[in-house]
Amino acid sequence: MHRFANPTRYLKICLAIQPWAMWIALLCLGAGLFFALFNSPPDYQQSETVRIMYVHVPAAWMAMFCYSVMAGASAVALIWRHMVADITAKATAPIGAAFTLLALVTGSLWGKPMWGAWWVWDARLTSVLILFFLYLGYIVLRDAFDDPSRGARSAAILAVVGAVNVPIIKFSVDWWNTLHQPASVVKMDGPAIHSSMLTPLLLMAVGYSALFVWIMIIRIRAEMNATKLRTQRIRQAEA
Repeated sequence: MHRFANPTRYLKICLAIQPWAMWIALLCLGAGLFFALFNSPPDYQQSETVRIMYVHVPAAWMAMFCYSVMAGASAVALIWRHMVADITAKATAPIGAAFTLLALVTGSLWGKPMWGAWWVWDARLTSVLILFFLYLGYIVLRDAFDDPSRGARSAAILAVVGAVNVPIIKFSVDWWNTLHQPASVVKMDGPAIHSSMLTPLLLMAVGYSALFVWIMIIRIRAEMNATKLRTQRIRQAEA
């Protein structure tokens, strides 16, 4: 993995992936929304409100996935001091926070007709809210110090420690009595959802994943350019 620590090589790989991620995101999100709105049946209990699932569930998956990427990149930055790992973690944080906020908002919209309340202090909901605060804490902590390296290190430690919340979110519906329904897609005995609903759900999940990669690469490029510019200004000031 150390060969990818070279910023030039890492950026070259990112630039090769970017157009593929863009087209996959556009195609899968377009197809997923079409199937979700026009080609999937209403649920026999939830009626048309079930269509919120196609936005909410992939957003919740991506909230956990993005945090796992951020925590993993932060761990690499702490252990091996790889600049590109730190930049990747920094680029991921706002995207993950956006997915988490989307999951919370759409979950609230879905919960009102199903549970009769916009919000309940359910184990799954509460742990996702904590995840959102962890994202915000990471973003704020990076800029809380005059020395950028201290801010990056402190934020990386928070990200690694906060990773314990990801399995709590995943298994909260199994460990505690909650209003939130248990897993119906990723199960040992196969998905408990009909293909007419599973297809748009998976298309949206792939589209969200590609969208994450696309935006993350854009942010990585911008951050690398900003780092180069800061370095040039420091050298000019020293000269």
